[in-house]
Amino acid sequence: MNKKEPDRSRAAATAFDPGGPSAGGGIFGLPCDESSARLIYLPVPWEATTSYGGGTSGGPAAILRAGAQIDLYDGDVEKPYEAGLFMLPEDPKVRRRARAAKKSARAVISALEAGKPAPARALAAANEAGRFLNDWVYSRTAAILDGGKVPALVGGDHSAPYGAIRAALKRYPDLGVLHFDAHHDLRQAYEGFTWSHASIAFNLLSRLPLSKMVQVGIRDFSEEEAALARGMEGRCEVFYDRDIRRAVFEGRPFAATARAIAAALPRDVWVSFDIDGLDPRLCPSTGTPVPGGLDFAEANYILGEVCRSGRRVIGFDLCEVCPAGEGEWDGNVGARMLYKLSAWTLASRGLARTFDRGRLKK
Repeated sequence: MNKKEPDRSRAAATAFDPGGPSAGGGIFGLPCDESSARLIYLPVPWEATTSYGGGTSGGPAAILRAGAQIDLYDGDVEKPYEAGLFMLPEDPKVRRRARAAKKSARAVISALEAGKPAPARALAAANEAGRFLNDWVYSRTAAILDGGKVPALVGGDHSAPYGAIRAALKRYPDLGVLHFDAHHDLRQAYEGFTWSHASIAFNLLSRLPLSKMVQVGIRDFSEEEAALARGMEGRCEVFYDRDIRRAVFEGRPFAATARAIAAALPRDVWVSFDIDGLDPRLCPSTGTPVPGGLDFAEANYILGEVCRSGRRVIGFDLCEVCPAGEGEWDGNVGARMLYKLSAWTLASRGLARTFDRGRLKK
């Protein structure tokens, strides 16, 4: 459906029609304010350590633009918008620090590519910027949780959610992380960057008291990362893309794999969703696309199975959506995945109704 651009002056004077044109300039075109929303999106336009494709700092804005085209009535969770969805404005301070950090990181990466030692000052500046971001995200996420609302971080590169998961763990110490990605992200200080986007899983598991991480869709990784995942004594359980595909090829229903993924998680869950966990035809401009991966419907089914299993999603992040290239396909898919993540999260908290089970209990 091709909706018209929102007429903000007229929308203010008319009642909200969820099936009509976008009613406001908020996320998904919703006329919702922060105080009435149950789910708050924190945009983090950050990309400092990316060394291949670039542009993921534009992800939050691209998703905001594309979201106005989404029909709000959902085939799985009926009316998730009724709980109230609100995206905070981007903080200019974060963008400024991101630009400076990327400049420093670029100097390091260029030196390494030329076979030279990393310039110490530039490396220190990039790592300090990562610490700034972690503290900034932590304080903003903690404030959302303290307000009794559901936090959802919208990146940016995949280093962004560390502070958010740290804040969630402080309140939910038995929290587990469901990590969708093409990559393990278990590299220690990749290219010298402590807070690299390729190190988010390593940092979560080594620096925080995280009892369980379940990784899904992994298909591009180093030998060291695979060995580290195997050696974590159950703290890191991996559903490799090759194994998911093999099970399907050999006749095992995908639903059985989805149930096994959900069963591996504790009751309280944070979902960390790198968009490159999907088949790259759905996210061709993401920084490090890898052939294979989940179809949109498969990812949605797994999220639904987590909800149906009785798990409670405390919060989530969606990262690495990159609007570079022609058209708005990446932003479109990113916005639709954000809506599905939001819908299943709200349903798992008893804040939205599913078609198959009604309103789920908390």
